[in-house]
Amino acid sequence: MLVDLHQHLWPEPLVEALRRRLSAPRLDGWTLHLDGEPPYAVNPADHDPVARRAATDTVLGTDGLALISLSSPLGLEALPVDEAAPLLDLWHDGAAALAPQFGAWASVSSREPDLGDLAGRLAPGSGGGFVGLQVPASDLLTPSAVERLAPVLAVAEAADRPVFVHPGPVPAPANGSAADRAGLPSWWVATVDYPAQLQAAWWAWLVAGRSLLPRLRICFGAAAGLAPLQHERHTARGGRPPVVDPLTFVEVSSYGEQGLDGLLRSLGIDPLVFGTDTPYVPASGPAAIPALRKLGPAAERAVRSVNPLRLLTGRPLEGHTA
Repeated sequence: MLVDLHQHLWPEPLVEALRRRLSAPRLDGWTLHLDGEPPYAVNPADHDPVARRAATDTVLGTDGLALISLSSPLGLEALPVDEAAPLLDLWHDGAAALAPQFGAWASVSSREPDLGDLAGRLAPGSGGGFVGLQVPASDLLTPSAVERLAPVLAVAEAADRPVFVHPGPVPAPANGSAADRAGLPSWWVATVDYPAQLQAAWWAWLVAGRSLLPRLRICFGAAAGLAPLQHERHTARGGRPPVVDPLTFVEVSSYGEQGLDGLLRSLGIDPLVFGTDTPYVPASGPAAIPALRKLGPAAERAVRSVNPLRLLTGRPLEGHTA
């Protein structure tokens, strides 16, 4: 089974709710308005579940599994709980209603997390296809932040479910800096702000996470902002040489041959898992696939099947020997 750990699809009721909002995050028709990003023209076809299923079957085959997650840069988790709760419910209900080729990552309020509700969504046999918990990297920027979030992460650990760390919302410009950000290229946030969040979350987890949550399987999206490539600098500046953690994974969306080469040199192949970040990838498809094929069928199978299933289940793929 091929697995795509990282896709986004907005259920229609959530889209309608975002259109009813008067402040960010909101949709004006199909134009998305966020506090810290320029207006973004959403392609309606990107959130058509029938079209997505057909496109996913092309990449993964009809027996593949695509995991849908809430777009954390929207910042729904960070809203006051009376605003966040109904929007998160719409997300979970819509994700649970998707075709069986799709699973989903659960989400939780950052301000007032309902741990009982989260435990129910992650419980085996609870329905909805929730494979684990997604958290915004913006909630994990320092070791102290990891400690504050530990009770939420512990719910996933207790349920034997993984956690997926995804870029979170970009703060609104403060104290006149709006003019500095005006006119930035469309790629700026995804290339500068999101990787910075992921890098900080990677190092915060390295400092504080594993000692707090020794059994938690955790995956950092978008190659953890390429933080693993900074291991040499970390050591040169006085840090202890990081040890590859068998329960910590890195998802490779947006990266191709160069990024994969650096990750392989830093981490080896066992922590690398496949995701596309659909629909935010070029129409030509994820660059990781041709890069993996150059490495050979064993490497492609490891990153697209064996390693993702080990992240999700905690067990090696039956019949596979590393």
